[in-house]
Amino acid sequence: MRTASHYARGVPISAAFTRDDDEAARLARRILEAASAGDAHAEAEFCRQFAPRIRLFGLKRLRSEAAAADLVQDVLMLVLQKLRAGAVHEPERIASFVLGTARQLCIDARRNGGRRQRLLDSFSLDLEPAATPELHAPDEARLQHCLQALPERERAVLIMTFYDDCPAETLGAQMGLSTGNVRVIRHRGLKHLRDCLVGSGGAT
Repeated sequence: MRTASHYARGVPISAAFTRDDDEAARLARRILEAASAGDAHAEAEFCRQFAPRIRLFGLKRLRSEAAAADLVQDVLMLVLQKLRAGAVHEPERIASFVLGTARQLCIDARRNGGRRQRLLDSFSLDLEPAATPELHAPDEARLQHCLQALPERERAVLIMTFYDDCPAETLGAQMGLSTGNVRVIRHRGLKHLRDCLVGSGGAT
């Protein structure tokens, strides 16, 4: 697998994207064939391959580590959504498709600051998030208070995820939800919990 440092050593970013290697095409075909059922292994490998390329593109265009990290997540979410929907007709040119998506999102980022939140609400993936400031460990009583203040479904998802080590797929089956919905609920629950712990207000 090529790494970010590989692409940084004098290789033009556009060339890194347009190198439509056989492995990327193979992964794209697997995701297309799996359709809405999903192929978790292929999707994870696809993300590992393209995340460094998207990050370097974002650093060059956006001049910000945080914005580049956001771009990685947004591009991968959109591309995987298109693959799952069968909307990518030339999987052998998947790298060019990813590059085009990254370019368009860089343009859109200047026009629409709300796109990222809407993407997270509609299509959530387990991708590594951008680094966030560390919080001091809360005391047990405060943590329990904030957990109890969460809406029931958010509280159940967080407890089963972090206390019972229950994966999103299993949670979805137990709660009658799609895996994507479980991840959206988890994302919102963590935000509400964080807001409560830092004293900016309880969950609503």
